[in-house]
Amino acid sequence: MNQTPNSQLPIGIFDSGVGGLTVYQALHERLPNERFVYLGDTARVPYGTKSLATVERYAVENALFLQGHGIKLLVVACNTASALALPAVERAVAVPVVGVIEPGARAAVEAIGADGRIGVIATEATIGSHAYRAAIERLAPGATIIEQACPLFVSLAEEGWAETDVARTVAAEYLAPLRAARVEAVVLGCTHYPILRRVIAETLGAQVALIDSGRAAATAVAALLQTRELMRHTDANETRGESRRLCDDLDHFYVTDAAARFARVAERFLGCAPRVLEAVEVWGHDRLAVS
Repeated sequence: MNQTPNSQLPIGIFDSGVGGLTVYQALHERLPNERFVYLGDTARVPYGTKSLATVERYAVENALFLQGHGIKLLVVACNTASALALPAVERAVAVPVVGVIEPGARAAVEAIGADGRIGVIATEATIGSHAYRAAIERLAPGATIIEQACPLFVSLAEEGWAETDVARTVAAEYLAPLRAARVEAVVLGCTHYPILRRVIAETLGAQVALIDSGRAAATAVAALLQTRELMRHTDANETRGESRRLCDDLDHFYVTDAAARFARVAERFLGCAPRVLEAVEVWGHDRLAVS
C-alpha cells in the first residue's frame, strides 16, 4: 500500500478529562502501529454543564493545540464535544476529524437492524443534545430510541467503584426504563461507561448488545486512514506494533491541570499510568505549545 508523507505522523485525541483514555485504548488495540498524542482538558472538566459556545471554544482550542503537535488526524473522544462542537472543530483544523457519535450510532444500527429498539446512555448534556437520536434516526428512521442520562456513572468509574454494590444499585435505577422498553442494544455514550461494562451487562441481561462508541470510532479511524493512505507501517528498525504496550513512551499525554490525579485514575482505567509529559495551557491561540 502507498503511504503519504504524513503517514508517520501521530493521531491526536482529546477529551474533557480522563474518560477519553478508553478511546485511546480502543485505538491502540485496533491500530498498534500508530502513535498517539492525547490531551485531557482536566482544568475545565466537566463540559456537560457548559454552554454550546463554551464547549465549542474549548474544543477548538484543544484541536488547535493538537494540530500544533503535527498530527495527521484528530479524534474528538469527548461525547459532549462530539455532540455540540464537531462542525466547529472541523472548520478550525486542517486534518480529518472523527467524533464518536456517528460511529456509535452506526454500530448500534448494524448490530440489531434498522427497526430495532436502541437505548442510549450518556451524560445529561449529551442526552440533552439528542445527538445520538438524530444520528440513529438518519440511519434507521424506523428505530425506537430510548435515551437515559446516567451522570453518576462517571464518578463511579473514576473512584474505582465500577463493580461494587453501589454501582449495581445505581445501574438498576438508571437502566430500569431501558429494561422496561426491552431494548436490544445500548450505546455507551460516554467515554467513562466502558469501565462499568460488566455491571451494565449484568443489569440489562446478556441478550442486549452493548455498543462501545470508542471502539466504533477506532474502526472508523482505521477505515479513514486506509482511504487516505495515512496508515502507519513500521520499518526494519522499529519494533513491530503488535508488541507495543499501552502508556509506553511512544505515546504522549498532556493535561491542562491535575497531572497526578490524571495518572492515578488512568491506571484504574488502563492498568498502567501514562507518563504525563506536562501540564499545558491550551487557551489563547498565541500561547499554543508546539513540541
